[in-house]
Amino acid sequence: MTGLTADFASDTSLTGRVVLVTGASRGIGRAAALALAKAGAHVVALARTVGALEELDDAIKAEGGSATLVPADIKDFDALDRLGAGIFERWGKLDGVLANAGILGTMTPLAHHEPKRWDEVMAVNLTANWRLIRSLDPLLRASDAGRAVFITSGAAHKYRAFWGSYAVSKAALEALALTYASETQTTPIRVSLVNPGPLRTRMRATAMPGEDPSILRTPEELAPQLVRMLSPSWTQTGVIYDFPQDKVLWPSAPSSTPTSLPAE
Repeated sequence: MTGLTADFASDTSLTGRVVLVTGASRGIGRAAALALAKAGAHVVALARTVGALEELDDAIKAEGGSATLVPADIKDFDALDRLGAGIFERWGKLDGVLANAGILGTMTPLAHHEPKRWDEVMAVNLTANWRLIRSLDPLLRASDAGRAVFITSGAAHKYRAFWGSYAVSKAALEALALTYASETQTTPIRVSLVNPGPLRTRMRATAMPGEDPSILRTPEELAPQLVRMLSPSWTQTGVIYDFPQDKVLWPSAPSSTPTSLPAE
């Protein structure tokens, strides 16, 4: 597995590029939006909370960046279709999407899940991302280097008790993203997944209420890697970047040796 060092030695400037971030109001999404804007991208920030989006916009502008705010629920699939149409009308393309929005769901045995709550987790963590692909694929193909990054979780492979809906949704998301990577191999699009590991986020605090957050890494530490993976210099596709190990994994080739990212 070669070429990563050369890839990362390339310019990761995003000047003039348009990148959509879902779940942009807090946590990983907010940190990534700020880092992307600082790298020169125009950030299309999608989240439900108007106030938090406005605070993000203020922070981006304070650093000299620019953003377009999209107050919407990721489960509003018609809104995602309208988003694709709106991006086409304004820019005619999309250079990147960070599909970050997600929910934990109920921590309970599988047999105890309420169907409505189960369906909500699948809608947010899985179906919304398919709807994003459906809406944004033509726009990513119109870019000279379209990049799609989906946020997964180690829970997709650990099969822990009580993590059922979340783990199932993330395992399915990986299948979705890797299938999309296979379908776009001959295009300029590159599709990747990121496992952030335990970070200092609201979701982590909900899942692990007794954990000391000061021992966890922050979304701001992950953000530079997301900028890399959304830049034209990132050339891998169909991979999972594991942030805790700082390794790029090739799921379709399990016998291959994981490759460490070069140091900053």
